[in-house]
Amino acid sequence: MEMGNIYAQYGCGLSAPAEWQNFDSSPTLRWERVPLLGMWTKNAERFPAHVKVGDIVTGLPLPDGSCKGIYASHVLEHLAREEFYKALGNTYKLLAPGGIFRLIVPDLAYIGREYIRMLDKGDPEASHYMVTATILGEETRPRGLGAMAYQMLNTSRHLWMWDEFSLRKALEDRGFDRVRRCAFDDCEDPMFRLVENADRFERAVAMEARKPVAAVSKA
Repeated sequence: MEMGNIYAQYGCGLSAPAEWQNFDSSPTLRWERVPLLGMWTKNAERFPAHVKVGDIVTGLPLPDGSCKGIYASHVLEHLAREEFYKALGNTYKLLAPGGIFRLIVPDLAYIGREYIRMLDKGDPEASHYMVTATILGEETRPRGLGAMAYQMLNTSRHLWMWDEFSLRKALEDRGFDRVRRCAFDDCEDPMFRLVENADRFERAVAMEARKPVAAVSKA
């Protein structure tokens, strides 16, 4: 099969270089794309016009094997564990054999080490740091229908956390090979320079993986 030539990122937010196919599943983007109504929405920052609505969990509107590169920065931690594995499976299917996948998520190992360091110092804020750094807790619980609606639409919470070793196993279990921990601007494909931001690599774990050249698609 000939290598695909599409570069796609999902969960792009407002970082959407024109050379890439950019997708986001944000409720805000979906509202902005509603004909007539969306154009009157007053948001502080609107999504670039070329960003498309797309959810990697249910599948992006791209042909299987069409992507030479796929990028996901600080999005996979917002998926439940089951959704995460579906996202990896769909990413694998979209990649052409030999295609590159690079992802970044907050580093649970870093958070854990910092928590232990604070504990060893007897810092009473250690538990507060742990819960807020993972974004797995709630300091308050708003009541009422408005608050319930907000909670349903809120996509900022972390639903699962990862470290290098759990990510490596997850990627290898889905069929990826040449899995490695990576750093900002260390990819041999220069197209990734257009989407990567050095700040996103701080206190995070970034991984690079490839679809094998002789690949069999995995569900």
